Amino acid sequence: MKKIILLLAVAVFSAFTLPQQSLQEKDNAFLAQQLQQSKDSLLAHISGLSDAQLAYKPAADRWSIAECIEHIMMVEKFMMDAEKKMMEQPANPEKRKEIKITDDQLLKGVEDRSHKAKAPEFGQPKHAYTSTADLIKAFTEQRDQLIGYVSNTKDDMRGHVMDNPAFGPMDAYQLLLLDAAHTVRHTKQIDEVKGDAGFPK
Repeated sequence: MKKIILLLAVAVFSAFTLPQQSLQEKDNAFLAQQLQQSKDSLLAHISGLSDAQLAYKPAADRWSIAECIEHIMMVEKFMMDAEKKMMEQPANPEKRKEIKITDDQLLKGVEDRSHKAKAPEFGQPKHAYTSTADLIKAFTEQRDQLIGYVSNTKDDMRGHVMDNPAFGPMDAYQLLLLDAAHTVRHTKQIDEVKGDAGFPK
């Protein structure tokens, strides 16, 4: 009889815990997919471009493709560091009710190039790489590191919430989702550069 009661207790406990675990795994798989797809798309859009094409600026106040890539990488590093600091703090799931923006709204809003935004100082290209090949390699390695973390972590990213100056309260998961959307946004900008009349052939 005691054995039956114990088995029932385990079954009831599992019924409450498994959906939560499955939800986190589903979330992480989606995030990893977004990061991978945005990386693959970016690399596909710059594949075969010459150094002259990568360095071409449509105007003095507009970025080259190489500068777009460096910007993506710098902002991603900032987000990775911010996410790490968030996860080092005590979880605050009670603040989740303050989050107003959904994951879908975040993706669509950031990817929309009709809404212009000025890059913060930490995201301004510094021309820190001697060659575009080194820049692309550094971006690829950094993104792969992030995808590896997302794919394997057990961290409760949804349970850590911070205030974002642009979007209000958001959780650590959304911060990394923002990174993927940010990559898509600037891949579209790269297409704009490639479509400029003066773009080298």
